Amino acid sequence: MDQVEGARELARQLLAVPLPRRWFHSQGVGRKAESVAALVGDDGPALVAASWLHDVGYSPDLVVTGMHQLDGARYLRDVARADDLVCRLVAHHSCAFIEGRNRGLGDQLADEFPPVGGMLSDAITYADMTTTPDGEPIDVEQRLAEILDRYGPDHLVAGSISEAGPLIIGSVQRIKAALAEG
Repeated sequence: MDQVEGARELARQLLAVPLPRRWFHSQGVGRKAESVAALVGDDGPALVAASWLHDVGYSPDLVVTGMHQLDGARYLRDVARADDLVCRLVAHHSCAFIEGRNRGLGDQLADEFPPVGGMLSDAITYADMTTTPDGEPIDVEQRLAEILDRYGPDHLVAGSISEAGPLIIGSVQRIKAALAEG
């Protein structure tokens, strides 16, 4: 089984039954990553695998810190023995460093999983933040509004996503520009 097929199957096992809506979202994010994978060259399979796995930290059996990016990356590293780049992409998707800092977990996140930058970071953020919870395409601004509405104004995730909004929009714009050039 190749890296992407293995990631897809693991995400299905962890999300499909306990969190079907997260599974639908992950399917959409995986498909979206497949559509932009050529932008990152040889790292395309890691991008796609991480996109399928990006939300496994929400799985009830994996929740430890309550920060799904960190919980998922730790599981992938320690239990699934996933590729280091995949773990790092999961740990840092969609500006997770902001939520990590706001939860008091920023140092752990950065120490355990060095950040990934550039087009890879932009691509996983693009895939995640242009996909609805039901796995359908959506504009990034609508997606940010949906997250704020879902969590409510006083939730730590809402505050973190508000702070990350300009960075997320920048990532999406860079991927769209790269696609238009290609």
